[in-house]
Amino acid sequence: MEIESAPTEKSYEKPAGERRGLLLVNTGDGKGKSTAAFGLALRAHGRGKSVKIFQFMKVPTARFGEHRMFESLGIPIEGLGDGFSWKSRDLEHSAQLARDGWERARAAILSDEHFLVVLDEITYPLIYGWLPLDQVLETLAQRPRNVHVCMTGRRCPQEIIAVADTVTEMKLIKHAFQAGIPAQRGIED
Repeated sequence: MEIESAPTEKSYEKPAGERRGLLLVNTGDGKGKSTAAFGLALRAHGRGKSVKIFQFMKVPTARFGEHRMFESLGIPIEGLGDGFSWKSRDLEHSAQLARDGWERARAAILSDEHFLVVLDEITYPLIYGWLPLDQVLETLAQRPRNVHVCMTGRRCPQEIIAVADTVTEMKLIKHAFQAGIPAQRGIED
């Protein structure tokens, strides 16, 4: 490790632009995409802002750690799917759930009732062709000026990355699963 001096002066000037709703994307093969989005949701909620979370791959009855915590805090979180595609018994049904879920998410974005709308794991229904990319892009462009949207998932389409304000790529360096260690409750669910 190389030691460096702590900065003694601010290294940037405050931007002169106008505050507005941002489009944020967490993508990549590394862990932490949803977790970062959930941290953002907690930050907004802690400031008294209205937050709505949609999970495109989780079932509506999911009871993972984040569901239990968000419910206890009064942050609405809604599962829209039937699990990841390899768990699906009917991929057309999975696709229809994604389309129906998108309509609910789209309405929430356009309603101007939420400061932040999280679209967790939305990239999967996009890259599987279950959701029309042009409709998603149109909704993002038409959203009210003060609405922030955070999208998560691997292989985010370039068209979304191009219009996003902030894109973070989570890079996989090492994962316990590769060493034969199964998912841990409270860490990965």
